[in-house]
Amino acid sequence: MPRVKSNVARLKRKKKIMRLAKGARGGRSKLFKTAKENVERGWRYAYRDRRQRKREFRRLWIMRINAAARMHQLSYNRFMAGLKRAGVEINRKMLADLAVRDPAAFGELVEVAKRSA
Repeated sequence: MPRVKSNVARLKRKKKIMRLAKGARGGRSKLFKTAKENVERGWRYAYRDRRQRKREFRRLWIMRINAAARMHQLSYNRFMAGLKRAGVEINRKMLADLAVRDPAAFGELVEVAKRSA
């Protein structure tokens, strides 16, 4: 069986890792082993944080809705329950946006929630 040399493929893989480690400090961008560890750790954080970002945004939207609802003497859970009973299907992202950008429209939604609660 002929001898196989993986020189080209190996250098291509190494080059890719070194390019990705470019912004790191010290040996993390110069030495292949530490650069590889650094890049792989970064990939793990990126994977985890793509999921965490969704959670964090939902928490932010809920806080904004709660603050705006309390300005109209209504708690978050009573507001959401009232909207659900009234058949208003609007997601938290849109509600939070309304609370910040259009308080008058949000106030109308609060009235709808109060009537059905």
